[in-house]
Amino acid sequence: MSELATQPAPAETQAAERRSENWPLALGILIIGMFMSVLDVSIVNVAVPAIQKDFGAATEDIQWIVTAYSLMLGVIVPLSGWLGDRVGLNRAYLLSLLGFSVGSALCGFAWSLPSLVLFRVVQAVPGGLLPVITLTMVYRIVPKEKIGTAMGIYGLGVVFAPAVGPTLGGYLVEYQNWRLIFFINVPIGLAGAALAFFLLRKFPPMPVGRLDVWGFVTIASGLFALLLALSKGQDWGWGGYRVLMLIAASASLLALFVVIELTTERPLIDVRIFRKWQLTISLVLIFVLYLGFFAVVYYLPQFLQTGQHLTPLHTGLVLLPEAVAMGALMPIAGQLFDRIGPRVPATAGLLIAAFAAYLLSGITADLTQRNVVIWTWLTGIGTGLAIMPVMTAGLAVLPEENDGDGSTATNLMQRVGVALGLPMLTALANSLREQTMSDRGSLLPPNNPQSPAELRQMADQGVSGTFPLYERTHLSAMASSYSNVFLLIAVLSVLAALLALTLKAPSTGQADSQPAGQPPTGAPA
Repeated sequence: MSELATQPAPAETQAAERRSENWPLALGILIIGMFMSVLDVSIVNVAVPAIQKDFGAATEDIQWIVTAYSLMLGVIVPLSGWLGDRVGLNRAYLLSLLGFSVGSALCGFAWSLPSLVLFRVVQAVPGGLLPVITLTMVYRIVPKEKIGTAMGIYGLGVVFAPAVGPTLGGYLVEYQNWRLIFFINVPIGLAGAALAFFLLRKFPPMPVGRLDVWGFVTIASGLFALLLALSKGQDWGWGGYRVLMLIAASASLLALFVVIELTTERPLIDVRIFRKWQLTISLVLIFVLYLGFFAVVYYLPQFLQTGQHLTPLHTGLVLLPEAVAMGALMPIAGQLFDRIGPRVPATAGLLIAAFAAYLLSGITADLTQRNVVIWTWLTGIGTGLAIMPVMTAGLAVLPEENDGDGSTATNLMQRVGVALGLPMLTALANSLREQTMSDRGSLLPPNNPQSPAELRQMADQGVSGTFPLYERTHLSAMASSYSNVFLLIAVLSVLAALLALTLKAPSTGQADSQPAGQPPTGAPA
């Protein structure tokens, strides 16, 4: 009887056999798809001014290139886990790679802004499927004792890709043609699809049952309304009735989604996974890390190109050390996770990121490129050290049958979290900049007795005399507003570091093999 008790269960034996294959090769193939889909997010931002000039589009219209892609991601990501299990993960991955290649080619051939926006929607469908499917496959291929190392390598596609995007995009836009930022995906996608077809192990479809239609409708509609409100809040006004109605509708639909998922027999996303406290903590930490990272990627290029008149390629090269630091640290952080768990690398990385954000809060109109390189390099070190241990710690506590749910939740936090946080930070920055411009502009009129004599003399010269002063004042106000944004990120990162102290190395015990929300085997219900 004791011998039988010590024998592994059939399901555990099959899982071990599935994970004993040549997982580094499979991981390398999966990184191709992940890298390509995530790179496209940041590389397009660099090309927006060139596309606007080519098509002669208005500023509010050209933003739909990014907005349409984000909105479609919000619709398709919740469906990814169910669809991957329904058709088989390897088949879903192969079709997504081919679909992303086709969508990219169509974007490259776009003849007008409406056609480009339409093709971006087409591209977003497989682009939303790829991150969830690849992350799920990683957890079903890699042995559990090597998951930290694997996730450290996998992180090259998750965070390194958007970090290197501005440099690559800047080169293509400045010296080639903006259409190449889309065409470059085609050979990469086809090569990745060929490797996946011949070398990836086959994952048969799983009995997931019928699609939870109402669950999908509520979460897709809720995320669509939320992302639309956040994307257009600056143009429509954050206090405008359209934005407020969209936010209210989003909150109602997402709340209804939770109720539906708790009562349906086969939920689209098992929301009970959030009972795993470590998963919930990891999602909060991912939000803070991604917010800090994308704040650097989003605001500094604007400041360097608008205020200091750097070219897109020059801006990308200034930010390149950050990407190099992240790429070097991620595999090391993965090995640290396997040896000592997530607490030390996550806490240390968040504290380094907090210090870098504090340094960035010293941004001024006279900011030197040397300081930008050093400060963003520290951001890359902190993010590269923390992001994958945090993500791995959250997903590792889930049983295999909840891998798809965990992957979906993680990708939603990465994409929706950034879409939620950046507009709020931008609204804060714009408000502070306008207030600063108003305060300093009150000194400019020549009839103001408090205006210095030099200002009155410049005002007497008209526009030609005051424009340099206005440009300098605008740059100073921009720097001041961004300074406050980075200071806020530094505070959030310190609080997140305290929360990271609660992370624990994932247990390989019996309880972790149970579905979320169910008691361990042998325990009373």
